[in-house]
Amino acid sequence: MLLNNPFINLTEIFNPIAMQLFIVAMVALVIIGTVIDIIHKKNVQYFFNNAKKAKLSATKELGSGERIAVIAKTVVHDIATTSELGAGKRRVAHVLGMYGTIIFWISSAVLVFCYNSSTSGDSSTWSFLWHLGAIMTCLGGFWFWLFLRVDVSAEAHPWYRIIKADLFVLALLACSTFGLAWSFTQSFGLVGLSYLFLVLFIASNLILFGGVYWSKFAHMFYKPGAAIQKNLAEADGSRDNLPPPADAPEQFGLGIKREQPKHY
Repeated sequence: MLLNNPFINLTEIFNPIAMQLFIVAMVALVIIGTVIDIIHKKNVQYFFNNAKKAKLSATKELGSGERIAVIAKTVVHDIATTSELGAGKRRVAHVLGMYGTIIFWISSAVLVFCYNSSTSGDSSTWSFLWHLGAIMTCLGGFWFWLFLRVDVSAEAHPWYRIIKADLFVLALLACSTFGLAWSFTQSFGLVGLSYLFLVLFIASNLILFGGVYWSKFAHMFYKPGAAIQKNLAEADGSRDNLPPPADAPEQFGLGIKREQPKHY
């Protein structure tokens, strides 16, 4: 069941080229949505202006090797492992969702472009990765959605409270969930249900990739840039124009011990 390639049977309905064009269109929607978001919110302009201001207050000029080292460390430590979330459940959920999504998207592209017919060879490895990625995304995503969101875990809002900012997470979960349901019903020969979940799978992809401008999808590109800029600012001494840490012991009083802190 986990080795089933659902895209092969899909060629009975759609031409493989149409399936490939669909993926290309989704990538184009991400690019267009991100560019519009950048123009509207002026995120990139803010980062560049902030970097220029910080450079004026830098106490050390970083060489190329030092900059590369800082960027590499940021990518490996901060971005790849989401270390900013600390060693807790929230970090585990994010890592599951992040790597599950990456595996799911890459394997989807490979299956559609390279294994779209019965004569394309053995696709069991990529099919397994496709299912594994979807399952990881569901585990991390639903764990986060039901239990770890700030407004649920700390502000006592119900898990079913939905705002516009939730569009990305919900669409991503819908893609993975309906994709798995489509594959499993197809494996069991439930034709009617498989077509239903296929339609929902396609619709959720359109919402996910077509709603970049209205969701937090583009934050996946902004956050790594912000993390790199922050670490470069600390390395050159500019600290984003913030004051240095006080040379004094951290004294927060006894009140801080009353409740275990949570990483949001």
